[in-house]
Amino acid sequence: MSASEADWKNFRQLRELALERFCKRTLDELQPILDNASRTYHDRYLEVFRVLNARDDVLADAFNNPRRSDMMRQLLVIVGLGLAEPGELDRFSEGTRSTIDRFIQREGS
Repeated sequence: MSASEADWKNFRQLRELALERFCKRTLDELQPILDNASRTYHDRYLEVFRVLNARDDVLADAFNNPRRSDMMRQLLVIVGLGLAEPGELDRFSEGTRSTIDRFIQREGS
């Protein structure tokens, strides 16, 4: 299913915001690891590497290769990760919002 021009434009804008939020969340998660002076630098490095590897898979799923044909899947991943702020989804078409609402209801069950 291909997205409408308006939904595609809204997705591209939301995608940029969500990507920044995801990166901030990940960097915030790394800070306590970096600051933990009770661990060796090597231990901290290995932990940071582990976290970044795990987050990189999520980042790729949500943000890599945005295409209209894949917009809904990526949008649902972004919503599932909690990266869309209240009101940001209101700009999408009724059909897109309906799909998102069904996804949220299913996730909440």
